[in-house]
Amino acid sequence: MRGHLMRILSLFLIAITIASCANRGTPSGGEKDEEPPIITKSQPENYSTNFNGNEIIINFNEYVKIKDLRKQLIISPPMDNTPIVTPASGASKTITIQIVDTLKANTTYAFNFGESIVDNNESNPFPYYRYVFSTGSVIDSLSVKGYVEDALLNEPDTFISVMLYEKDSTYSDSIVYKEKPRYITNTLDSLTTFSIDNIKAGTYKLIALKDQNSNYLFNQKDEKIGFHEDFITVPTDTTYKLKLFKEKVNFKAIKPIQDGESRIIFPYEGNYEDIRISVLGDKPEGYKTRKVKDEKTDTLYYWYTPKFEVDTTFFIVTNGVKIDTFKHRFRNLKQDSLKLKSSTTGTLSFQDHFTIEGNIPLSKIDTTKITIIDKDSLAVPYTIKYDSIYNRYKFLINKQEAQNYNFKMLPNTITDFYGETNKDTLNYSFKTKLKSDYGNIRVNLRNAKLPLIVQLINSSGEVKYEEYASDSPVVDFFNLIPSKYQLRVIFDENHNKKYDTGNYLLGIQPEKVTYSEPIEEVRASFDWIIDFTFSD
Repeated sequence: MRGHLMRILSLFLIAITIASCANRGTPSGGEKDEEPPIITKSQPENYSTNFNGNEIIINFNEYVKIKDLRKQLIISPPMDNTPIVTPASGASKTITIQIVDTLKANTTYAFNFGESIVDNNESNPFPYYRYVFSTGSVIDSLSVKGYVEDALLNEPDTFISVMLYEKDSTYSDSIVYKEKPRYITNTLDSLTTFSIDNIKAGTYKLIALKDQNSNYLFNQKDEKIGFHEDFITVPTDTTYKLKLFKEKVNFKAIKPIQDGESRIIFPYEGNYEDIRISVLGDKPEGYKTRKVKDEKTDTLYYWYTPKFEVDTTFFIVTNGVKIDTFKHRFRNLKQDSLKLKSSTTGTLSFQDHFTIEGNIPLSKIDTTKITIIDKDSLAVPYTIKYDSIYNRYKFLINKQEAQNYNFKMLPNTITDFYGETNKDTLNYSFKTKLKSDYGNIRVNLRNAKLPLIVQLINSSGEVKYEEYASDSPVVDFFNLIPSKYQLRVIFDENHNKKYDTGNYLLGIQPEKVTYSEPIEEVRASFDWIIDFTFSD
């Protein structure tokens, strides 16, 4: 009997141990928490008036975290000194806002948290939480609503700041460069609409800004801007559309740098086409210069001969409107020797040309020392076009499909700016594909007001093909590389055959741009007609 009782007791203890171990293990299931956190208390209460403290405490029913606060939190009006929000990391049932700025009298402040407050377990957001208070006796309750489009791209940027500047005795158009707005909101990452809330009645300038450094000031070089042409009066029922665009950067010359024995780098901002560089003072006898633009950066290479015998001189850089003078000290650097290369390798499309480019400005070419032959060893006629901006020769040939070409250039064919020539024989080969390897598209521009710039762009917005429609509403794109494209049309209002962006200070909006409905992917042996109909 005693042994039997001992066995029962042992089994009972084992069962308790197993149950205990099971309780300490990871739960095997249960419904996923999809509920956002709930605010249980705020001190002071949300929408309080006569606020005169420096701390706000918000309590939740569960542990919460704060994420992407720098992007998500928008304070309107903006504060000069950013409040301290805790917890900065980790989880807590309390969020504390410590105000370290001097608050303006009789002003309604709004803290827009976006979706930065999430629960600790499943990161369910407390959606678009706003904490509002007034330092006066009234909470301002008016709103301005609208939406943001990109002037050129099919999809607008995310996190666009939309701002109101109050029209008062201190207002000027340049305020966007030097002062923070009166009110602000943000489109966040999933919305193109905006609502600036808790504002007072008045007259305002409405601005949109892709604020790259979050300082609420417009930086023309790096940021996009959009604006409503006229002032708006609040209260208003109007839904405002803002087109975001990148301005052309104003011209600015930057101090030059000696880059070679007789080569100087002239960096710049803005448009290079009107830049003129001259020497202030005496120049060497027989002085000659050439300018070449860097293909990727805003840089001009200034080549000169002969060398200066002085240590320093002054250069004048102008675009016809603005003039800058730079003192330049010459350095003893090694002289470059001529190097030639081709940017064409492998397959050459029917729209491109075989090119030769040099590291020193090119001045002369002897065509008797150049041959181009096809796969049947037959000579191929060609013409030459010199691109002085990028310092390259283009060889124009009547390209045939499924053909192989061999290019040969003998020594002393090309002469550079300093009278030196290539010392070696250069050989290159390239080929073309069958035209059936490409696709073709005809675009019928229905109800269109010409002229129009018609473009095929890739998913990144890069222009891959472009045609200009000035006389006929029919545009053909031939020999397209198989890919997925978008069809975009620019309304060329000033007939200059290029897209013109806007200018905030001049009150100029960018030229109108529209996209067709998504078009079918271009495939090899693809011939397709698209009817692109425009509304009145």
